[in-house]
Amino acid sequence: MFEERESDVAVIDIDREEEQQKNSKRKPQPRYNVVLWDDNDHTYSYVIRMLRSLFNVSHSRAYQLARAVDDHGRCICLTTSFEHAELKRDQIHSFGKDHLVAGSAGSMSSSIEPVADE
Repeated sequence: MFEERESDVAVIDIDREEEQQKNSKRKPQPRYNVVLWDDNDHTYSYVIRMLRSLFNVSHSRAYQLARAVDDHGRCICLTTSFEHAELKRDQIHSFGKDHLVAGSAGSMSSSIEPVADE
């Protein structure tokens, strides 16, 4: 007949606890970029105001991002979780038209994309 010793039980419990800890570790969420696309329907003033309002960045940082989108056709405004990226993209899309440009039909374009593996 099997006789259970306290030391055997303790080892089994430690192993079980270690296994549970390994299984309960959170896997990192994939990260996504919020991309702002350039157009000719919005002024620097609009872009800076929008970035400061939606992303809570300084005037200097908003200007840097506005220059980047103007110079390169796009810029990454934020890297975050998928849900947060969707929210920020939707906020950009609903920010409204630039009242300083007569032909401005609406908000700027934005998209989200997965961060490339490093």
